[in-house]
Order: sequence, then structure tokens, then C-alpha cells
Amino acid sequence: MKKIGILGGVGWASTLDYYRAICEGAGAFFAARGAGSPLPVPPITIESVVQAQTRSLRGRPGDEASWAAIDAVFREAMLTLERAGCDFALIASNTPHARLHAIRDGVMMPILSIFDATAEATAQTGATRALVLGTTVTMQDRNYANVLAAHGVSANDPLPQAEIAEMQAMIDEDFYGGASATAQARLLRFSAKHVKPGDAILLACTELPLAFPDHLDDVSFKAGGFLFVNPSAAHAAAALDLALEDERPG
Repeated sequence: MKKIGILGGVGWASTLDYYRAICEGAGAFFAARGAGSPLPVPPITIESVVQAQTRSLRGRPGDEASWAAIDAVFREAMLTLERAGCDFALIASNTPHARLHAIRDGVMMPILSIFDATAEATAQTGATRALVLGTTVTMQDRNYANVLAAHGVSANDPLPQAEIAEMQAMIDEDFYGGASATAQARLLRFSAKHVKPGDAILLACTELPLAFPDHLDDVSFKAGGFLFVNPSAAHAAAALDLALEDERPG
């Protein structure tokens, strides 16, 4: 098995879900092949950054130089994972992927993109449009839209700033450290305002899937009359596939 590096802490609740999903998925893989207990799981190293610090270091849209400090924090965390002998790594968060091109600079090990995993999963649902929900950075950025387009799926134009601010507030108030009792209802109300018939809704903040505890490992699912895609589950599944690729028959 390949050794996985997880860059976590952005935030810690979703980091736990990545670790759990990978370990449970590996256990299911080996149990199906007759392995006994304790079931094997890939070796994993987690490097956890401090979200209070990284949030304060966010740059300004269109000003590449303003992101240098936050890029450096994530790059050093990746280099720590590389020095720990990880074969590849992933960031257990959507937002930093907007800076993946800079974070990768000088890092030799592969870093799995959540955009690629999610675009493939969205295309497999048959949807041709997607509503991208996430943090301010994710919703202002066009990275998801660009990668989705390569898979035949169009994404919504950025929502008005007031709506983006509402989504960021929802994440901060209802999802940090786990979903609140009202998180699902609030998320469904927001989705209903913006989704169009036939759209897939991308839960493109790793905390948002916590609103649907029965679907944490489902790459896509339906709830409240909507079709959702869970980028976290797609990302974790892609990591598990890569970690186990040598365990499958050639």
C-alpha cells in the first residue's frame, strides 16, 4: 500500500472524516478479499495546520502576491509530509485548492486535486450544470467551473457578494466543529434559492456534507429533492484507490 499524507486542520471535523473514510474503505476492501482482523489500512501521516492562522492569511482576488504567506504555510506542510515518506498527499479542504498551483511549487510528491475528483463524480451523475457552494474563496474562484467544463458540466456564475457572505456565515456558524441541529434546514433553504432543475449541488466545503450524516461516504446522493455531489467523499475515494492500486490484480 502507498503511504498517504493528509494536510488537515481546515477544519478539524472534516479531517476526521477523511481519515475515517479512508480507513473504513480500506477495511471493506480487504474484508471483501477474505482478510482477517485487524483489517489492513494504508499508512497515513496527518499534518494539521491552524485554521485561525490560515484564515487570517487569505489574500485578495486577482492579487497573486497577496497569497504568498498562506501559500508558504501549506507548502511547508506538504514538504513535511513529503519528508515523512508519504507517496502522495491530499488537502482535506476545498478552499486551499484555489492555491494548489502555488502550493505544489517545489513539492515532488503528487498532490491529489479535489477539483478533478469532483468533476469526474459530477459528470457520472449525468448532470450538465452544477451549483457550487462553499467558502468565499471557493465561490468567487472559477477553478471548479474550469475543471467541470472539461468534463462537460457547466457551473453557475459567482453569486452576488451578499449571497456568498451568507454561505460563509453559515459555514462558520453551523458547521465548524460539526453540523448544528439547524444546519441541514439552513443549507436546503439556501440551495432552493439558487438551484435550477437538473442541477447538481456541489457541497464544496468539506464541512457541508456533515449536514447529511447518512451520506458522508456517498459521492453523490439525493436529499430534500436535490441532487448533491460530495467532493470530500470523491476526494477520499480517489486517495484510497491510489493507495490500494498495487493490491489489485494487474
